[in-house]
Amino acid sequence: MATSPTPLAGGMTTRLTLALQGLDQALDAPRQQGVPLGNWRWVVRQRMAALRDALADESVGTDDGWLAARGGTAFRERNVILGRLNRLGSVVLETEAVEDVRIELKRLVGDVHHHVQRLNDLAYDDVELELGGSE
Repeated sequence: MATSPTPLAGGMTTRLTLALQGLDQALDAPRQQGVPLGNWRWVVRQRMAALRDALADESVGTDDGWLAARGGTAFRERNVILGRLNRLGSVVLETEAVEDVRIELKRLVGDVHHHVQRLNDLAYDDVELELGGSE
């Protein structure tokens, strides 16, 4: 019998989704030179940290064979995303090319959306497997 991926049954997906929305909104905020740009950088960095923490707390737990393989893929994907977040953390505070970093972070937001969808698909497939599927 397969075990449910606990973070998806609880608040993990919600936490991850909220962190993702927070970063996306911060990236869309107006960017102006001087103090407002510094404030924008700091808010984006804080939202990146919240997303990083939500991703770091995530775990996909299933013992079923084919779901375990997909869970391993999601785990590796998460680690790649965490690496990108870590690399961009200092860049967002220091770079002169703010728009380039914003674009790269928007791509990362899209990649995290896809990651969350894969986690939701895993949870759905796990429940479907436990209940015997649709047939």
